Amino acid sequence: MSPYLAEFLGTMLLIILGDGVVANVLLRGTKGENAGLLTVVVGWGLSVTLAIYAVGSISGAHLNPAVTLALFVNGDFSGSHVAGYVIAQMAGAFAGAIVVWMFYLPHWARTEDAAKKLSVFCTGPAIRSFPSNLLSEIIATMVLVLGILFIGAYKFAEGLNPIVVGALIIAIGVSLGGTTGFAINPARDLAPRIAHFILPISGKGSSDWSYSWIPVIGPLIGGLLGSWIFKALFI
Repeated sequence: MSPYLAEFLGTMLLIILGDGVVANVLLRGTKGENAGLLTVVVGWGLSVTLAIYAVGSISGAHLNPAVTLALFVNGDFSGSHVAGYVIAQMAGAFAGAIVVWMFYLPHWARTEDAAKKLSVFCTGPAIRSFPSNLLSEIIATMVLVLGILFIGAYKFAEGLNPIVVGALIIAIGVSLGGTTGFAINPARDLAPRIAHFILPISGKGSSDWSYSWIPVIGPLIGGLLGSWIFKALFI
């Protein structure tokens, strides 16, 4: 399997399980309705773990343009593959969002709150303040990239790394996820937002394009900061 196809499939799996747990918690009439933030955070952590297990040996399981860019800046990834990885990640996230829409098809019409429907696909701020929201995404993604680089610097028992990275996602979610929903991944937010815009979702409302740049620019900046800090202080 090519690494680009692996990134596509890994990111698609990430979104199917990650957006899937949000849908299970937010949409009306599901078995998991109102299960709460902790369920969402744990679900996202497990989705990352499984996606890494699925394609990590093939592509390295970046699954995130911010991680791909950070690894390139850190000297751990070839620049010739950056564009291909990002395109594959965006396409995989878009495909995953479509699968989630189809899976929960009867529940969209039953859910009256358009904001909840949008939240299945992408993040939004608890309090809308673009400077604060941007800072939240920068810091959370900086922690993500630093954590990934710290984990990579240690030797774990074979097969343990994906579990540790999943635990990192859970830690970020419970500690830093309360302000913006911790997108920490441009593909995870932008591609499903585009899917929300295109899909015929009953009563879906706005895709909130005025906010959409925050979970793209913030993670890219945060990823670069994390890479630079690691290089400056730990190498």
